[in-house]
Amino acid sequence: MRRVVSLYLPSWSTDRLRRKSGASRAEAFPPDRPLCTALPDHGRKVVAAVDGAARALGIAPGMTVTKARSLAPELAAVDADPEGDLAALRRLALWCGRYSSFVAPDPPNGIWIDISGCAALFGGERALLKDLHRRIAQAGYALQIAVADTPGCAHAVARHVPAGRPITIDPGDQRKAMSLLPVAALRLEAGQVDGLRKLGFDRIEQLIGTPRGPLARRFGRTLHQQLDRALGHAPEAIEPIFPPQVPRCRRGLLEPIATPEAFGRVIGDLVSDLVGQLVRLGKGARRLDCWFHRVDGHAQAIRIGTAAPTRDAAHLVKLLQAQVDQVEPGLGIEAMTLVAPLVEPLGSSQADLARAGHKEADIGALVDALTNRFGPASLHRAAPRPGGMPERSVASVAALDRGGGARWADDLPRPGRLIDPPQPIQVTAMLPDHPPAMFVWKRKRYRVLQADGPERLHGEWWREAGHEARQPYAVRDYFQVEVEGGGRYWLFRLGDGERMATGSMTWFIHGAFA
Repeated sequence: MRRVVSLYLPSWSTDRLRRKSGASRAEAFPPDRPLCTALPDHGRKVVAAVDGAARALGIAPGMTVTKARSLAPELAAVDADPEGDLAALRRLALWCGRYSSFVAPDPPNGIWIDISGCAALFGGERALLKDLHRRIAQAGYALQIAVADTPGCAHAVARHVPAGRPITIDPGDQRKAMSLLPVAALRLEAGQVDGLRKLGFDRIEQLIGTPRGPLARRFGRTLHQQLDRALGHAPEAIEPIFPPQVPRCRRGLLEPIATPEAFGRVIGDLVSDLVGQLVRLGKGARRLDCWFHRVDGHAQAIRIGTAAPTRDAAHLVKLLQAQVDQVEPGLGIEAMTLVAPLVEPLGSSQADLARAGHKEADIGALVDALTNRFGPASLHRAAPRPGGMPERSVASVAALDRGGGARWADDLPRPGRLIDPPQPIQVTAMLPDHPPAMFVWKRKRYRVLQADGPERLHGEWWREAGHEARQPYAVRDYFQVEVEGGGRYWLFRLGDGERMATGSMTWFIHGAFA
């Protein structure tokens, strides 16, 4: 299913002026002073773009600067820089490649982002849009965002439905979302919009229910072509842009293909071409996006990631082929594009001739296969980190991350499984400071055969006030116990038995040894 984001920047030119200027420019153009950019037009100055303050006063693009100043005498007008604005828009579009490699500028103040197949990598579509909105807003730009099945619907909603948060149009709801929008939302020429309004067509719903013949004879094919594209009845292609340094390759097909086997053969050719580029660059791929361009103009993508940079063609082909079941070919795929949006340096390695006949286990390949099958959040390893209490001395890191070189102390054995938070248990001991002889956990009684301990840990006095785990005076006495049946557990008593501030002398179970 195709999902397209339209990013609308209503004050792109003026926001750029304020953002790129120094202190002197900030004093000249304070946020509460209306600002516009202007272009020469037959001996007069015409407003090209306005900021929010000028827009609120009724100033709009196309108005002469003289008329605009009659509405707002304090208006600041600066010469427009269309080429600079377009170049900056392209740079912002390339930055949006963090969300999808299929991005394109939508001049003069918009960006397309095709997030088909990419949302899951950010925790879902809403999480992706929220992150996009937050980052651009923090950079100082006014923006509106909408996502829909079609570029036309997303474009219309982003520009004609004001909202302070991203707007999500559910799949298949293009008609419902656009019915009440003005006809100008279809990206028609100004003359067509004026002509439709003279005939009484103000909203898109009026066009949907009107016979097409008379309107087509008067306004041409463009009117209904734009309507069909926005509603999803006709395809609309977006031509993506890529940074010059990003490795990529494309295959145009003589005839459309639609089977996983055919996709696999083309993927093999694309990976072979891409690996050649990576070798010349001395890079290895960390992420690959494979785009499938359908004959109806829609595009779908599959994405894979690797735990370490690689240019092993067989490994990359295997990872990509495992994802082709997600592709819906429709009437067929007419072209495929492979892009490596994330690469890292990877030097050449010397082959070990002595082990030429022995194939060692490739942990990286296993990690990649599991991560792309079950998701990046499903695979991790435990690594030590500074912490006084056991539950805060371990962290989850990437599967191949070495954890910064930190190590656990060899003379302090820890269980392979920690219970966080520790669970209270009922304990019977000969004396309060003796090891337990029996304990009850989850209504089951365990008889202790052997015990080792105690190992005393003190509270983390250095933690800041208000921290949920701050217990500066707490004392824990840990015991390793073995019970009937062979189970081995890690128990602790809270408190030293002398000062109440150290704990209430209650017992907890904190882990189990393998």
